[in-house]
Amino acid sequence: MNDFDELHEIMSDAETMQFYPAPFDEAKTRRWIKWNLENYAKYGFGLWAVILKETGELIGDCGVTIQNIDGELLPEIGYHIHKKYWRRGFAREAGQAVRDWAFANTGYPSLYSYCKYSNEASCKTAEAIGMHFLKDYHDEANGLSFVYVINRTENFARLQRMT
Repeated sequence: MNDFDELHEIMSDAETMQFYPAPFDEAKTRRWIKWNLENYAKYGFGLWAVILKETGELIGDCGVTIQNIDGELLPEIGYHIHKKYWRRGFAREAGQAVRDWAFANTGYPSLYSYCKYSNEASCKTAEAIGMHFLKDYHDEANGLSFVYVINRTENFARLQRMT
């Protein structure tokens, strides 16, 4: 809970949370942190703090969580970045690090990201970390969600092209 104030500033901001049903109040932010700690206890991973190297400021979170995506429990790369740091590549950089960590440290054959259909920035971030559009589906929270995926084979091929 040491990062509560910084995280709550992000999660309670209406613009940052525009693709969620509502910004988080203090209780919801505390539940978010508790849920993340439970993920670490259950799965051995969760969301990491995204820290600005130059200042040490917490500017968001990014990591792998198990999410219900169209009725399946799947490993999802998720991210939230403080709006004052948008469009600087921080979500992409954090997402790439999480992708690489997850393929190196878990046995998941694929990693996913999902978002509300109108969340163009999240869709572009998913593509920037090597994911491609898989499908759309209807859910209660978003109405229509887009799902992106990258599998180990695609990631391995990407790494081979880089060497």
